[in-house]
Amino acid sequence: MSTVLTYFVTLIAIVISVFATLYIKSELERMFGEEKDEFAFHLCNVIIILMAAFVVNAVMTIYISGNGFNWMVQVVILLFMIIPIYILGHLAFEKYKLVYRKYTAENGKVIVLNERYIKKKKPFSKLKHYNASAKENKSKEYKNKRFSRS
Repeated sequence: MSTVLTYFVTLIAIVISVFATLYIKSELERMFGEEKDEFAFHLCNVIIILMAAFVVNAVMTIYISGNGFNWMVQVVILLFMIIPIYILGHLAFEKYKLVYRKYTAENGKVIVLNERYIKKKKPFSKLKHYNASAKENKSKEYKNKRFSRS
């Protein structure tokens, strides 16, 4: 039972790490102006995810289960867990970016604005008056309106 718990917690750490590293990869590509995927970013992401999963697995195995830890076998098992999850996460992330892109550009000119991006949820209307100064100005306006009527 403790082995199942160990791998379940490791799986959760892998999924969180995959989406965090894919988000950081997309931001780095946007910052560097890369149009295509760079293999080096994917390789670094897999290594980072492997390190995080290895630490989680080692801590869960040694301290929680009290079992011995064979690191070479664990690395192979973790790689077989990471690679399919990373590929599925990458495909899902690319589809999300494709569906919700702002516009289609060709030769530096905007061709078509994407309707799905425009229809995406807008922030709540309550957030307009979120800060204290806006609330204070609103209360002053209310008091001025109330006293100006009489």
